[in-house]
Amino acid sequence: MTNILIIRTSSLGDIIHTLPAFAALRKNFPAARVTWVVERKGKDILDLVPGIDEIVVVGSPGWRKKLRKSDQAAFDFQGLLKSGLIARLSGSKKRFGFHRHNLKEPLAALFYTDRLEEISETDHVIGKNLGLLRLAGISEDKYEFPLEIPAALRNSVMEKIRVPDARSDPKLVLFNVGAAWPTKRWFPESWIAVLNDLKNEPLSPLLLWGTPEEESLARHVNQATGVPLAPFLSVRESLALIEASALVVSGDTFALQAACALDVPVVGIFGPTTPKRNGPFHSRDKFVYHEIACSACYKRSCDSMDCLKLVRPEDVTALVRQTLEENA
Repeated sequence: MTNILIIRTSSLGDIIHTLPAFAALRKNFPAARVTWVVERKGKDILDLVPGIDEIVVVGSPGWRKKLRKSDQAAFDFQGLLKSGLIARLSGSKKRFGFHRHNLKEPLAALFYTDRLEEISETDHVIGKNLGLLRLAGISEDKYEFPLEIPAALRNSVMEKIRVPDARSDPKLVLFNVGAAWPTKRWFPESWIAVLNDLKNEPLSPLLLWGTPEEESLARHVNQATGVPLAPFLSVRESLALIEASALVVSGDTFALQAACALDVPVVGIFGPTTPKRNGPFHSRDKFVYHEIACSACYKRSCDSMDCLKLVRPEDVTALVRQTLEENA
């Protein structure tokens, strides 16, 4: 392959989960020119990934023209009509995509020249992305995340938040209380119970947030516990902060996926999504998940939230203590 086009425009966690597929493509086609098309916010992640020759931002001036290259193979990891159309409009001779039953929008399959056989949706999404590479003759099961955080960025973030470095005591522990889906957000009273229980531990807790809605939740927890609130951080700054941390406690969202990619220990809190498909993959990592009749619903709204109600603060607290002790 002379030219490779990767299509994974969003979300931030899904972009992280596509990095091992990029790493495998780069390893198998070292001379190829790799272009990645992404939405603006996701570019902050890709700017920290060596080996991408060109990052094209959706909606930027002339972006469609930049995608058109001769002898190009496009890999659509998004699985939407929009991403399938991007593959088609790129003029790529080969357009690789998932089986229609594995697509969020099955009609996207109409834009592909080659489709993967139907695969299980219960396995980890990183493995699913690597599986798409079989259409190009690549068999890979290694999870590699070629993220490089510049020391200057890390130092500036640590100065900005003004808390102790993770390499000294007390250890910096991030508590990410937000999530894009309301159904992934653990309850503020549960976060408050965990943080109050950990007050006497030798750690430096910090509340992480991203959107105004998440800030409101984090500020409520801050006022009830006294745990400091991180300032607003860009995606790049958030990655640097996560890398500098001793532990990340989070629901199924970008902070959790970034921590796993950066080899930072995590304690995950799972409700409507499953840790087997979306969760941590290092053996030392922990999570709390209770399987019930409606588990793995992947719904963004729910009247009962029974799955998250079963997650007890004392169980999360115990896993935080255990993980810190094991990784001391």
